[in-house]
Amino acid sequence: MDHGAMDHGAMDHSMHGMDMKGFVGALGPYSMMRDASGTAWQPDTAPMWAIMGRLGGWSTMVHGFATLIYDNQGGPRGDRKTFSTSMLMGSAQRPLGGGTLTLRGMVSLDPLMGKRGYPLLLASGESADGVTKLIDRQHPHDAFMELSATYSHQITDGLSGFVYFGLPGEPALGPATFMHRFPGMANPEAPISHHWLDSTHVTFGVLTAGLATKGVKLEGSVFTGREPDANRWDFERPRFDSWSVRATWNPTANLSMQVSHGFLKSPEGLHPDEDVRRTTASITWNRALGPKRNWQSTLAWGRNTHLGGDHAHPADAFLLDSALQLGRWTVFGRAENVDKDELFGDEADENPLAGQAFNVSKFSLGGYHSLPVGKVAFDLGGLVSKYALPDAIKPSYGSSPTSFMLFARIRITG
Repeated sequence: MDHGAMDHGAMDHSMHGMDMKGFVGALGPYSMMRDASGTAWQPDTAPMWAIMGRLGGWSTMVHGFATLIYDNQGGPRGDRKTFSTSMLMGSAQRPLGGGTLTLRGMVSLDPLMGKRGYPLLLASGESADGVTKLIDRQHPHDAFMELSATYSHQITDGLSGFVYFGLPGEPALGPATFMHRFPGMANPEAPISHHWLDSTHVTFGVLTAGLATKGVKLEGSVFTGREPDANRWDFERPRFDSWSVRATWNPTANLSMQVSHGFLKSPEGLHPDEDVRRTTASITWNRALGPKRNWQSTLAWGRNTHLGGDHAHPADAFLLDSALQLGRWTVFGRAENVDKDELFGDEADENPLAGQAFNVSKFSLGGYHSLPVGKVAFDLGGLVSKYALPDAIKPSYGSSPTSFMLFARIRITG
């Protein structure tokens, strides 16, 4: 089902978001095309590849992908690895008690790549084994990424209230998670700004409540601040010790904007006495250009302010990513600028650069070619990345490192 080929301008959004196979907006009176990860919104015209159906009184939807990647990160701190990432997500929705019940499950086989994840220069966050911090590597996602239930009910014409519970789930903090945005679906590597924007998308214990109209959503969450531990196969105890608030505005079918703020209680197990205040703002623009043609871009900013511990200073991250689909060819790019203070560990006696903050930038450009076969597509592509580094860390990273990935992917298209 190629939603990029749909005439979104002709879609009747006055019918409380009614879409194919009976799906409606999970949170209120809008098109289900707007629903992204957790309770986040995207533009109504954003593409959504899925197999939709009916099972009894339920509307059902399945989408996902599996990608085989050869990763070569350049420079003295780079590494090589062949690994696979994957995601399978299923949704079921039905009317209930005058409202709408939506169930969602998302799983991944990422833990099979090993606890140390995959090489990714300038990436930081979480640990491999509860002892060793992951630096210049991206951690694997948990096997269970979301198991959630959402119930929405119309309060007045054009206004609905909703409640969302996830174990795990995603609180109302940040933009739609990178892997659920069109440029993030195209690009097989995680952003190095992930832990400034959307790292809370796998949270063991989330309760969100809010109000939604046809264009505005206000919501708040209580959730577990601690990031998932090194055991990527288990379920963890919910704590509900953190909170967030988010306001989202979709002024047109092509635009979605959000601002959010949250308090994360002790997010890192290696720094248990350190809390974080996170603030984010983002704008996502999408334009459906015709059958199998789509262009989407996201500009996002995030700030982490650490409270207590050894990182008592604000750190900013900026991200701009974009993807353009023209038939079977898709090109994508990403630019990031991030303040990183974990690139050399925390102990100054081990490295004189330990604990210091460095402003780093990364630029990636890539593309892939798709071969559709029935309800799936096979993608073959690659990307290359370059970096802008301060002089102080060039002896460690090299003056001009270059990284690249080659990938083959199968994804559900419907």
